[in-house]
Amino acid sequence: MMLRYAFQTINDRKAGFLGAFAALMCAAALITACGTLLETGLRGRIAPERYAAAPLVVSADQNVHQTTIKHKGDGETKTKHKAKPVAERAWLSDALVGRVAAVDGVRSAVPELTFPAQPMSGGTGAAHGTSYGHAWESAALTPFTLTEGHAPQATGDVVIDRPLARRAGLRPGDRLTVQSTHAPRTYTVSGIAAAEGGDLRQQTSLFFSAAEARRLAGRPGQVTAIAVVPERGTDTGTLKTALARALHGTTAQVTSGDDRGPVEFLDASGARVKLISMGGAMGGTSLLVAILVVVSTFALSIQQRHRELALLRAVAATPRQIRALLGREALLVGAAAGAAGSVAGLPLGAWLHGRFVALGAVPATLERVTSVFPAAAALAVTVLGAWAAARISGRRITRIRPAEAMAEAAVERTRPAWGRLVAGLLLLAGGVVLVVVLSTLRTEPASTPVTFLAVVVLATAVSLLGPVLLRAVMVPLAVPLRLAGPGGRLAAANIRAHATRMAAAVTPLALLIGMTCTVLFIQPTLEDAARTQAREGTLAGRVLTSGGPGVPSEAAARAREVPGVTAVTEVVRTTVRVGLDKYVAQGVTPAGLDRTWDPDVLHGSLKGFSPGTVAVSDLAADQLDLRVGSRLRLTLGDGTPAALTVSAVYGRGLGFGDLTVAHDLLARHMDNPLATTVLVAGDVAGGAGREALASAVAPFPGVRVLDPAGADRLQAERGQANAEVTFLAMGLVLAFTAIAVLNTLAMSVSERIREFAMLRLAGGTRRQVLRMLRTEALTLLLTATVLGTGISLAVLTAFSAGMTGGAGPSVRPVLYAAVVGAAALLALVATALPGRSALRVRPVEVVAAR
Repeated sequence: MMLRYAFQTINDRKAGFLGAFAALMCAAALITACGTLLETGLRGRIAPERYAAAPLVVSADQNVHQTTIKHKGDGETKTKHKAKPVAERAWLSDALVGRVAAVDGVRSAVPELTFPAQPMSGGTGAAHGTSYGHAWESAALTPFTLTEGHAPQATGDVVIDRPLARRAGLRPGDRLTVQSTHAPRTYTVSGIAAAEGGDLRQQTSLFFSAAEARRLAGRPGQVTAIAVVPERGTDTGTLKTALARALHGTTAQVTSGDDRGPVEFLDASGARVKLISMGGAMGGTSLLVAILVVVSTFALSIQQRHRELALLRAVAATPRQIRALLGREALLVGAAAGAAGSVAGLPLGAWLHGRFVALGAVPATLERVTSVFPAAAALAVTVLGAWAAARISGRRITRIRPAEAMAEAAVERTRPAWGRLVAGLLLLAGGVVLVVVLSTLRTEPASTPVTFLAVVVLATAVSLLGPVLLRAVMVPLAVPLRLAGPGGRLAAANIRAHATRMAAAVTPLALLIGMTCTVLFIQPTLEDAARTQAREGTLAGRVLTSGGPGVPSEAAARAREVPGVTAVTEVVRTTVRVGLDKYVAQGVTPAGLDRTWDPDVLHGSLKGFSPGTVAVSDLAADQLDLRVGSRLRLTLGDGTPAALTVSAVYGRGLGFGDLTVAHDLLARHMDNPLATTVLVAGDVAGGAGREALASAVAPFPGVRVLDPAGADRLQAERGQANAEVTFLAMGLVLAFTAIAVLNTLAMSVSERIREFAMLRLAGGTRRQVLRMLRTEALTLLLTATVLGTGISLAVLTAFSAGMTGGAGPSVRPVLYAAVVGAAALLALVATALPGRSALRVRPVEVVAAR
């Protein structure tokens, strides 16, 4: 019976349920899209390309391991093992090649070398695609076969793959400049090779002679991996077990099948963690926002049906029957909206993955996974959320007596329910606690989720306390609204009389403004502080940068020979592990360091800085309990352990990283040892000095000479590119919130057709009613702007205090004005269009029909 009545109610009140349907559908689409990212991170396939013809691959372990043993009270022990990936490629000893070849069933063991080798187009810039160099002997792993020319024989020969030859218009005998791990060198193209299974999509391959490949790899006595080709008829699984037994006690691991992909593409393997983190963060934030929006939408929908539900109570419908009716309506709407949203979320997830790939946040080698699980989860969450929202929103109408329900249907309660007030105050207190906690967090991974959680919790508190806050805002606005004429007076009276209904429109507006401002200004706050520290700590008069892979050490050596140059500091950057924790590290050349770099040393000194010492930021010193003279044990980028003595603690950790070590120590354990920047001090600030430096580095393609201001601008551009990923990640949540704003305001206005008719019958003109609507919308916008800005400012200030040490968030006035302007446009459009539609009907017809 109740199910049939629920169908009939939905059919008769399509407009009222359309808002809830739209909110739920958008929520389901957003959760499905985030779920596909999360599932891709968990189960995404990384197919091998270059190792396609090698059934088994031996490689070094790419993780740092930590085992902890906990002793229980009953004498038992619990062992817990954790592993985290290192930032660079871990290498193997080439002595293992013979050990692998000696295992029964191995036909051949082919050593593999992989190192950066970037072709330079015309000698001025990097060609397209990620490019790696290899020794020609490993071409059989794909396999590559020559289509033109011959294999590299001399150290000046190179074989290029077919896509590069087509792209650059190269043929055997042509000359090609390659920037690898040393100074760029021009090679003769001796041949062109093609992959047997088709051109490689994810990389460009260049093949050198064995001697030249070993020189460029810069890892004497080491290999990247060992490809294993079994004897004919040998079972791969059995051979894999035998190899693992033979390599026991080493850092080597044996992989087969799709497990070879992560060995070949380290960035794709690392991207799994990033994608899981992004998908989880976006999905969690989306879920919280969706709950807030859906509950608000259902509350408005049920409030608009208050008279109808009160009549049902008056004709003997029991509270249980009303709850059952509301629950079934919500289940029907939730199921329909969830199904539509889940289907729409699949292409949305594909688009989002494509954008992340285009921005470089996710490598194309990590294939997207599509299954029914994210859509099914979104459908379940949507249906359950709709049911819970309806039950929560309908609690009061089902709990009070029928006579009270009829009275409230006629006149809105002026005093908020105590339960709502207490819940709002508790959430407000919780939001304040989160803000205080945020001000103490000093790492981005810890502070970012708390930041967005604080915004949602405070916005939820605003939602519950909305009627009280709106009435408080109306006190100072009463006089200006009265002076605004009949429309203003009507708007003021309406807002005071229907504060609960109006507050439902304030909530999504405040959330939109608060969330958007937080997303837009959290990254600039961090980047501006980091750039300020870097700018203040850079003493060099000139900076060398590169448009390609980096600045080679040979270019820095040329700069040292320029007259007037007193110090040259090469800087490389990567991440290292201390235990399992990741820290940003930079390597600097020690000679003349005090003339190019000032990290604001708080304790100790940089004099005598050497490969055996390390300087740490005050944040890292606090986290690791370090002081000058302490020993720091860390794991370098390729998994090599090191023990260093702390020589200094500095304050500019945001600008220069958590740890600073000697350049050679860090560069030797990086895939790309080229300098990110080179700082040049001396008499080079003038035009003559710049020309002399430019002339010295002219033989190095892509290397540019900048002043510190130019280097600062370049860093800002790179930061902006990184910020695009954050904007994209949260942009969908903001779009959903914007849709909710339109939805809620349109619902609020469309149900007031009788009110508008009565106003016109009482003498109000159509123009006055529209003016009243605009005044209401602007008043709600002003309230939401104040609340949303306050939420965002409180959260950003706490974030800035924790991350930068100063309570000064970076707010862009133009962007802030654009946010408020967009919110104003949404509010005016969402009220004007339904309002004009409602006023098209003659007032007498409306009153007669009702």
